Amino acid sequence: MSGAIADPDRTSGLERLDEFANRAASRYTKSRSFDFGPGRRANISTLSPYVRHRLVLEQELLETVLRRHSPAAASKFVEEVFWRAYFKGWLEQHPEVWGDYRISVSSLLGKLDADADLLQRYNSAVEGNTGIECFDAWIHELRATGYLHNHARMWFASIWVFTLGLPWQLGADLFYRYLLDADPASNTLSWRWVCGLHTRGKTYLARPSNIVKYTDNRFNPQGQLASSAPPVRETRVFPVQPLPVTQALLPNEHFGLLITEEDACPVSLLDDQVPVTVLGALATKMRSPLPVGTAACEFAYGAVADAVERVTRQLAVSGELSTANDWGTLLVEWATKNHLNTIATAYAPVGPVAELLATASKQLDRFGIRLLQLRRPYDSLTWPHAKRGFFKLKEQIPLLLERMEIADGRSKLGSAAV
Repeated sequence: MSGAIADPDRTSGLERLDEFANRAASRYTKSRSFDFGPGRRANISTLSPYVRHRLVLEQELLETVLRRHSPAAASKFVEEVFWRAYFKGWLEQHPEVWGDYRISVSSLLGKLDADADLLQRYNSAVEGNTGIECFDAWIHELRATGYLHNHARMWFASIWVFTLGLPWQLGADLFYRYLLDADPASNTLSWRWVCGLHTRGKTYLARPSNIVKYTDNRFNPQGQLASSAPPVRETRVFPVQPLPVTQALLPNEHFGLLITEEDACPVSLLDDQVPVTVLGALATKMRSPLPVGTAACEFAYGAVADAVERVTRQLAVSGELSTANDWGTLLVEWATKNHLNTIATAYAPVGPVAELLATASKQLDRFGIRLLQLRRPYDSLTWPHAKRGFFKLKEQIPLLLERMEIADGRSKLGSAAV
């Protein structure tokens, strides 16, 4: 389980978590920054694709690891779990950052045909023909496997922006199209952090000595990388917006359950209520105007298909899976066929699923069909602490663990069940 990503199902994710948990303390702390290359990932968890699609939940990571280690011993891994909550909560409260990124990607892709120099540099980068051995190896690994070590992602982004002089938005789009764990918040905000936009003026410079050390001497780009990283500037200010009010099912509600790639463990959100029927829907191809990587599409499809199969089997209801892009028509027809007045789904944070649901909701309203988005207590607990930098949330980790009753390996937030 320490090599390539396994099958996109909950069983595989839980097996990987169980296998990794014993290594989540001092061993992880000492070796997690090393990128030993594909097939040598025993120093990290490689759980991110499962967590991104919530085949495995964040509180399950914390519960499992903290049953075997103290919070102090596993502090680095625990912090990594909360980084995910931080990014998602921050973008949820600054949604205009995502909208601005989406507009910029479309605009920059349009400029490629008009700017021969930009097009040549962009093509060299995405095809892995820059002559920078480590960068070219990482692009080939990304496109072949859908995965890169987190440290390699930082080096890659820094080289993309400061050495190759390419727009950060096109690099973020590249990652978003190919990564199995591609998440709107983590991906967009990590790229903004590297180029000095998330923490204003603070950039990340990829240094040859750092790459030599943390790739175990696999690469040495001495003399090939930028020696400085001047911050990228922007004039827009993105105000903090309040989190949406939480929604809930009414007692004994007659509803259908919509499963998306945002959450493949939705049963724990239903308060023991049983839907009339289940529908799985995919938004993966909406990540970009450009084609999305096959491995990323297959993992997302597998995650949703696994969720539909598990839920229909567990609750003994009918289910189906759709790849339609027009969710408005899809949901209206599904609701009408099954005589539904309410559709419930796991809350979709900022990203393509949220965009599709917002558009579909307007069409559903015209037919008197209510769309409910059920937010996880974990998100409601952590996101309010993500208005500014990560340190503000990090300070709250002991209290958050206490409020989840998770320090002893149990959680009052509940499990994902099947």
